[in-house]
Amino acid sequence: MKNVMDTLRARGFIKQTVYEDELYEKLGTESVPFYTGFDPTADSLHVGHFMQLVAMRHMQEAGHKPIILIGGGTGMVGDPSGRTDMRSMMTKETVAHHVECFKKQMSRFIRFDGENGAIIVNNADWLSELNYIDFLREIGVHFSVNKMLTAECFKSRMEKGLSFLEFNYMLMQAYDFLVLNRKYGCLLELGGDDQWSNILAGADLIRRKEHKSAFAMTFTLLTTSEGKKMGKTQKGAVWLDESKTSPYEFYQYWRNTADEDVEKCMKLLTFLPLDEIAELTAHRDERMNRAKEVLAYELTKMVHGEEKAEKAQSEARGAFGGGGDMPEKEIAKDTPNLIGALVAAGLAKSNGEARRLIEQGGVSVNGERATDGNMPLPAEDFVLAKGKKARVKIVFKG
Repeated sequence: MKNVMDTLRARGFIKQTVYEDELYEKLGTESVPFYTGFDPTADSLHVGHFMQLVAMRHMQEAGHKPIILIGGGTGMVGDPSGRTDMRSMMTKETVAHHVECFKKQMSRFIRFDGENGAIIVNNADWLSELNYIDFLREIGVHFSVNKMLTAECFKSRMEKGLSFLEFNYMLMQAYDFLVLNRKYGCLLELGGDDQWSNILAGADLIRRKEHKSAFAMTFTLLTTSEGKKMGKTQKGAVWLDESKTSPYEFYQYWRNTADEDVEKCMKLLTFLPLDEIAELTAHRDERMNRAKEVLAYELTKMVHGEEKAEKAQSEARGAFGGGGDMPEKEIAKDTPNLIGALVAAGLAKSNGEARRLIEQGGVSVNGERATDGNMPLPAEDFVLAKGKKARVKIVFKG
């Protein structure tokens, strides 16, 4: 059995582990049930979840069993990790809807059949039934408040105020690990490095309560070379749901990756062999554009399928002079002016934003910079561009 830790380390995933030698031996000699948690705070996964899904697939392909934990219970409390504000609480009905959406998207990454097929569990099934006094006696006794307050997820919230509701989050996540260990023999929790304190608490709780091995592993966060989290645009998060982020927009997000981030993204987010990645990213010149196309295509195919990835690539090439078909946007024939066209085509959110874009010289019509938002539109179909990276063919209807 191939040791997946070697794969994950070579591709740049691993940030921290606990009892590493013992974990390495287990991963190399037996099938290890492991879990990753997802809080259902929206009806779609986004780029921030991408690494966890890819890591789970690496683990599964190496013979280990994924347990996907949906935080239906913890999601109604709110995780303070990496936040400066408190998450809003959700109803049970909202959580249930989000869980169904997640399942569909995860099936593109994780296999649910076969010997080590993934399972999905919802922690609301056990957290909602807890007796508070029993929980304090069984679980709370093992946690030191002084030690908890040194955790980064709590320290970052102390100045603005940390609610007691959120303070319970670490205990609840640790309890999840304990329940999964008892029910499914789960030995390992995976997560982003901002979850280190919570994950470590769970492994420690199992060792205290069950007197047996349990492990933690965190991954580097998906950030740019400047340290900014990836997966954000001016329009907001980059979603895996095509109704929120279209396949073309998804493709373009990755096609526009900075040169210095392409190799890292290829290692972390694709399944291309490392020697192929090294060859694609060997030259920091115009040849890097080919690597960006490969990155964008591979990720779009993984999320949206081959047909939509092909279409997105063709549209991108058409929009930026590389052959293919330029993406089209239909607008009403009676759209009054350029400002209206920008809004109707989705290149601006409001008339005010459209006007500012034009005033700043960021809009062109058929390759000519526009200076007047009230200018009449061309009589026939035309090319409308915002900056260097957003270009569409405007088609009139009606």
